[in-house]
Amino acid sequence: MGFFRRLLGFESSGLPMRPSTSNGSSAFHLWWHDIEGGSPIVAAAATLEILQRPTTDDLYFWAMQASFTDATRRNYGSAHLGLQWNQRFPGNGAVNWGGYSDVSNFGSILPGSVSQLPSTPNDPNTRDYPWMEGGSYRLRISRVGDGWRGEVTDVRSGEHAVVRDLHLPGDRLTGLVVWAEVFAPCQASTSVARWSALTAERADGSHVRPRSVGLSFPVEGCPNNDTTVDDVGFLQVTCTERRSRDGASLATPGG
Repeated sequence: MGFFRRLLGFESSGLPMRPSTSNGSSAFHLWWHDIEGGSPIVAAAATLEILQRPTTDDLYFWAMQASFTDATRRNYGSAHLGLQWNQRFPGNGAVNWGGYSDVSNFGSILPGSVSQLPSTPNDPNTRDYPWMEGGSYRLRISRVGDGWRGEVTDVRSGEHAVVRDLHLPGDRLTGLVVWAEVFAPCQASTSVARWSALTAERADGSHVRPRSVGLSFPVEGCPNNDTTVDDVGFLQVTCTERRSRDGASLATPGG
């Protein structure tokens, strides 16, 4: 066990080891491949399941992210839509739809509508959402009016919720990615999230799915995060043996 802990980079003192990032988080990503070209992408969706929930009160965030651009390739910002394990909310369940006009400036928060979902800590971006372990949730970003809407649907019950609309220009989505961002110690108990049915919708009404995703594991993050694939989708797993490598690609299940 001692050798295994050293292999994964845990502190020899036995104290919890946290990532060396400036905000103390460990993030890893699945970048959508083979969807560029053709009619502009005006909406995107993905199904998220938390198969094994966290057991600490540290923040966990699983999200689909996109950038907003136009025909001139001007970038108006990026935003993320996803579920959180967040102790500030009832039962630790929350949904977030927010972002930045400049991702290098955390003060450039995108403006948006007032959500109809409650928020116990009165956070405009993050709202109460009682997601369940093993549940299936469809996340969708789409163009509406003068902005972009984030919504979530409980696949099993059919219950649908608009999180809110973000007010920013741009008529298309680029840089689609799904990710996990974890603020827990690297040896916190294992959590498992599964992403499936990644789908982009084009302005001409057609749909396209990435044939593969590209993996990234920032070096400042926990060395024991991993991404694998099963017959349904892509699994993002914490506190496990890393088998995938940074920069690798994984084929989408079912082609």
